Amino acid sequence: MTAPTSSPVPDVLQPELFPSSFPPHAFPQVVWDERPSTLPPRAWTTETTHRDGQQGGLPLTTEVGLAIYEHMGTFSGTTGAIRQAEFFVYRPADRAMLERALERWRGGHPVEPTTWIRATRKDADLVAGLGVRETGMLASASDYHTFHKFTPGGRAQAARTYLDAVQAVLDAGLRPRLHLEDATRAPRDFILPFVEAVQVLAAAYPSTQAPRFRICDTMGLGVPWEGAAWPRSVPGQVRTLIGAGIPGERLEFHPHNDTHLVVANCVAAVLAGCAAINGTLLGKGERTGNAPLEGVLLHLTGLGLVDAPDFTALNDLAALYDSLGQGVPAKYPLYGRDAHRTRAGIHADGLNKFWPMYAPFDVPRLLGRPLDLSLTKDSGLAGLIFLIRQHTGATVSKTAPGLITLHDQLNAEFDAGRQTAVEWEEIAERARAVAAAVVASGE
Repeated sequence: MTAPTSSPVPDVLQPELFPSSFPPHAFPQVVWDERPSTLPPRAWTTETTHRDGQQGGLPLTTEVGLAIYEHMGTFSGTTGAIRQAEFFVYRPADRAMLERALERWRGGHPVEPTTWIRATRKDADLVAGLGVRETGMLASASDYHTFHKFTPGGRAQAARTYLDAVQAVLDAGLRPRLHLEDATRAPRDFILPFVEAVQVLAAAYPSTQAPRFRICDTMGLGVPWEGAAWPRSVPGQVRTLIGAGIPGERLEFHPHNDTHLVVANCVAAVLAGCAAINGTLLGKGERTGNAPLEGVLLHLTGLGLVDAPDFTALNDLAALYDSLGQGVPAKYPLYGRDAHRTRAGIHADGLNKFWPMYAPFDVPRLLGRPLDLSLTKDSGLAGLIFLIRQHTGATVSKTAPGLITLHDQLNAEFDAGRQTAVEWEEIAERARAVAAAVVASGE
């Protein structure tokens, strides 16, 4: 069989890099063929590190909790990307965190502190005089909870308890935020009558106390698919609650990542009309973690629903978590040590020729993190060239004698059985000598 003499693909003078979707100095953007009619005009996030993050194992002293709160403010700035952060109120350290956060908020911090309580009158009394405007209230919604958490169990008893607490919160002049726990396993026949009863109860109070509702995918069982049946469809739940008279700006979605769908579910909720996503920066939380708000906001930025916050500020938060022994995993997206590190020679060669080939966006500019490389038996001469240029600014050709010698030395180590990668620090002195020789020779 003879080789074809012509290509079925016509050539062009310039490459098509889709700059509308992949702008050179911004996060990827969504270009719609047909914009969903349900997409809210703006979207935002709310933070639960001081509640769910702490519950998931973060060792928060008052000072550490306040430092995290400051990082939230630096990250969000004037963009409105994070509007609220919720705090526990049960321990003295938590109340001290809350009180000092409220002081900072009154002084101009952009993230409003709120509280979290169980939906009982006793807990409602705890937050009545703390100075917050809104409190979250745990209202377990599935029969997994209502039949087995309460004595006596059942839907009616649970609803009565919650509504009594809602009444107390409204009487205290606060806005209730009902957390419909385990909503993605909850019967429609509980959620809809309960939501209606809360709205009827609140109708006699000022509009500033209009209740908000949080759809909680507590076990990460929600799915982002439109056609899935109740209760698992996240967009289906959002559409149902909007249809029940709750505007999208009074809805939140709070998922966990037990089945790997956390960010997809967040985006599906927003596409269906939910304006707020609740989670934690860097995904801290119980079990597999909460929605990582930096990932959610990257996509909300791409959807044009929020101005981009300062993603470089999260490097300091990541360093704080490292100091607490709670650092993100090495391969954690965006901020993990290896998130932008390659070990493959073909990738290194691509980075040397045209770095956007192997970068999702302008990582150094937008995240304040370098594109990096670890040397392995597969990284080749291209890997050495990339590292030398990154650390010295010198461009070395593949034929430079010093480069070939260094490459041969590393290959000898791998051939002798070395399994670990070689990092820059190990070869820095030898590599700098290679770069100096190239500069001195004028090559």
